[in-house]
Amino acid sequence: MNKDILVQFIQQVLPMAPVKVEQIAEKFNPMEIERNEYILKAGKVCNAYYFIEKGIMRSYTYNLEGDEATTAFYSENSFASDLLSFFNRTPSKEYIQTIVDCETWYITYDDMQEIFHALPEFREFGRLKLVNSYSILKERMLSMLQETAEQRYIRLINSSPEIFQSVPLKYIASYLGITDTSLSRIRKEFTKK
Repeated sequence: MNKDILVQFIQQVLPMAPVKVEQIAEKFNPMEIERNEYILKAGKVCNAYYFIEKGIMRSYTYNLEGDEATTAFYSENSFASDLLSFFNRTPSKEYIQTIVDCETWYITYDDMQEIFHALPEFREFGRLKLVNSYSILKERMLSMLQETAEQRYIRLINSSPEIFQSVPLKYIASYLGITDTSLSRIRKEFTKK
C-alpha cells in the first residue's frame, strides 16, 4: 500500500504545506479488506472513515419489501463511510460492503476529532469533502425524481465507468432503482446507439 496516494488526494482537494498534509496522513492507518467483507453493518455506529486506495465498496439498505437497495458506490480515490452515523454517533441504517478486495487507509472518529481541532487545514479539507458529499447526494436524489432510468444509467456510466468492470449488475440495477430485466434492456439499447 502507498500512503503517497492518500497524500496526493488530500493535496488535490486542498493544496497545503507538505508538513501539514503529512500530519493529516499520519492519522490514517492501512487496512486490507477482503472481497464481500463488511466495514459497517446496520445497527452499529460508524467509527471509521475509509480512503480507498484500491477496490470498490457499496452501501445498501433494505426497502419495505425486504429487498436490498444499493445507496452508493465507493471506488478508488474516494472515501467510504456513513457520515450521518459517523458524525452523529448514531446507529447506521445501512451496510457498507466491499465488492472486491480493497486496500484502504482509515481514520477513527476520535483521531479525526483530534486533528480537526489541531489543524485548520484539515477542518477546511473536511468541509470541502462534506460539501462534495452533499452535492453528490442531492444530485442522486434529484436524478431519481427527474430522470428516466436510461438517463440515470448514462449518468452512471459517464461518471463511474469503473463500476461496470467489477460490480454485479444486480447491485447496479438496485442503485438505479430498476429491475435486473430493465437494466438488461437499457444496456442492449445503449450498445445499439
